[in-house]
Amino acid sequence: MNNQMLFFFSALGAFNGFILSVYFAINANKRKFSNYFLVFLLLTLSIRIIKSVFFYFNPQLSNTFIQIGLSACILIGPFLYLYLKSQSDNEKISWIIHIFPYLIGTIVLGLSYPYVEHQVIWSSWIVKGIYIQWFIYIVISIKYISPVFYKLKKKQSLSKMDIWLLSIYLGVAFICLAYSTAAYTSYIVGALSFTFILYLIILLFVFKNKHASTFFQEKERYQNKELDAITIEAIQQKILFIAEKELFLNPNLTLDDTAKEVKINKHQLSQYLNEKLNKSFNVFINEFRIEKAKSLLQTKTNYTMEALGYECGFNSKSTFFTTFKKITGQTPTEYQRGFQNEFGFINSNSKTIK
Repeated sequence: MNNQMLFFFSALGAFNGFILSVYFAINANKRKFSNYFLVFLLLTLSIRIIKSVFFYFNPQLSNTFIQIGLSACILIGPFLYLYLKSQSDNEKISWIIHIFPYLIGTIVLGLSYPYVEHQVIWSSWIVKGIYIQWFIYIVISIKYISPVFYKLKKKQSLSKMDIWLLSIYLGVAFICLAYSTAAYTSYIVGALSFTFILYLIILLFVFKNKHASTFFQEKERYQNKELDAITIEAIQQKILFIAEKELFLNPNLTLDDTAKEVKINKHQLSQYLNEKLNKSFNVFINEFRIEKAKSLLQTKTNYTMEALGYECGFNSKSTFFTTFKKITGQTPTEYQRGFQNEFGFINSNSKTIK
């Protein structure tokens, strides 16, 4: 009876993962591209879990199915990394280099050393390598979840998006830890995954019922309409409020939020930025943030570099560094030193940020 209950809840966890991935896939064509990373993250995670569940309760499971389940693990880490990066970073994501090499390598490895004929090699080397790769991606993904940990450390309130991303990260990390540190616990991991997936579903519907569109931002649609001169002039006047009110200091600022704040149709605002300024919304906002950072670098400040980035509206130190250098051609420290050399000083009490 206990085994039957474990099988039921473990299998249900994997099944819920499939359902949730389908849900995001259906909505992703109308929403953010990053949702596709979440779709494949949940899908690969579910494939790995369902393999473990059925193998534990049915040892005669097809070796081909076992190989597919184990191979799916190699993409869990990359999809976790890509999803968190897409939510926390403002740069274009080179997702191909994180997916195709592993995908091709897995296919070649599977054909060269099929599980049915090389079970010892898989158990001794391949599976361990996959778990190490999964763990590495969990480690390098920390920088994209670090703003949430920073808020927790400072006892700041978390947004719905913070809770969502933290749940995704910790859930995947916990499942990886359970798989890689304990033998013969596939059914336990399956049961735990059920709790994790169920929790995500609850979060999803709670946020959705509260009209939270944080992780479902709609794509800009221009509806093939050109902006007339009057509309352009009105937008030019209104976007000045973005700088005056320093809306860009909000690290979670969205196109929708900005449009509502300055009372502009969000589609028209996006169209104006893209067609008239040749900038995306993220680039437009980041330019304000960099100007704020340059101002702080020129005046008295005791900020660390990380604190400066947060002060200017960035989600992480790495994003701040990358964006600053992309816009100015210098790192923040190089910019500050150049300013000091040009003017001889910043302020008698100022300090170089390190």
